Amino acid sequence: MMLTREEAIALDAADPLAAHRQAFALAPGVMYLDGNSLGALPRATSARVREVVEREWGEGLIRSWNDAHWTESPRRVGAKIARLIGARADEVICADSTSVNLFKVLATALTLVAARPQVSTQARRVILSERGNFPTDLYIAQALAQLHGGAYELRLVEFEDVEQAIDPTVAIVMLTHVNYRTGAMHDLPALTARARATGALTIWDLAHSAGAVPVDLSAAGADFAVGCGYKYLNGGPGAPAFLYVAQRHLAATADDRFAQPLAGWFGHRAPFTFDPDYAPAPSIDRYAVGTPPILGLAALDSGVDTVLAAGVEALRTKSVALTEAFIANAEAGCGDAIALVSPRTAARRGSQVCFAHPQAYAVMQALIEQGVIGDFRAPDVLRFGFAPLYVRHVDAVDAATALAEVLQSERWREQRFQQRGKVT
Repeated sequence: MMLTREEAIALDAADPLAAHRQAFALAPGVMYLDGNSLGALPRATSARVREVVEREWGEGLIRSWNDAHWTESPRRVGAKIARLIGARADEVICADSTSVNLFKVLATALTLVAARPQVSTQARRVILSERGNFPTDLYIAQALAQLHGGAYELRLVEFEDVEQAIDPTVAIVMLTHVNYRTGAMHDLPALTARARATGALTIWDLAHSAGAVPVDLSAAGADFAVGCGYKYLNGGPGAPAFLYVAQRHLAATADDRFAQPLAGWFGHRAPFTFDPDYAPAPSIDRYAVGTPPILGLAALDSGVDTVLAAGVEALRTKSVALTEAFIANAEAGCGDAIALVSPRTAARRGSQVCFAHPQAYAVMQALIEQGVIGDFRAPDVLRFGFAPLYVRHVDAVDAATALAEVLQSERWREQRFQQRGKVT
């Protein structure tokens, strides 16, 4: 439904989440619609990181591994994220990057599949994913398939064909819950159930879900999940990622030394015995590898707290209202100049809205100059993320108005908007 600016201001005045905007250091005059790529800076983060740097590191020095409980940070922050994704506290840990974590859980999943007794003459050798999945996920799957000497193949299908493609040849269903380029959201419970019924394991990438969309991995019976900490979790650029392993799989692989192939010292059951032989931790700790990044974990800890303070259900309610208003206002103002790429039905859409335009890069650069910060995804997508903790209804209305003005004036044709940076 379209909103006037006055109606949007009234909604913001009555918004139960309005106070949470004050928790962020937002530049005046900026409508930040890129929290699905990099979350805004929580005000508490600067003070927390300063405390870690100046007091815990500066004064405590190496003693802080014990005195400030640094070694517990990956599990402590992981337990907080678990509350946002429907997992047990002992099933989630923060470590490494999303790509590295995907390598770990995909390798474990392939080990579990290979260990199962064969129930048919049809071999399970397919890692199934979506053609439009985020490229790093596909690269990791390709690399692991190659490492297995061709025993597995990566099969890619279109978004809408995933369910039908889950058949007895599939070993692993590896999907991103909310598509990075379109915002289209898979039915996680239904696809997980379909995979389980055919004997396949599931790996969900929650990079564009955690902190914005309600997820219940336990209720769905999901096997594995990964996700990053710098989008809706507001952990800062390059924040540590997280991974989830269902307890049943932790138990099943407890005595398997290399089910998780990156056997680093922090994944050892007793790292400070300095045993030359690897003995995996029997818990989620085995998915740690090297020394945890304490500064990054401190920032992520603050970021996750901002989401927990509001609650994902309340965030989702506001997200739907914001994206619905933005779509209606943008289409009314821009007409046929743009085409909606995201699902029109809110229940099938994450917390972002994407429109196609032939000159999307230049259009976005012109918008950014006006203080409307979204981003571009090749070849022709204008992407707008709505982080409900700090995005207001009036921002959705004003951003739609700015988009219409840029297109109608054709300011995007100016030469300075054609020059592409390394990061788009």
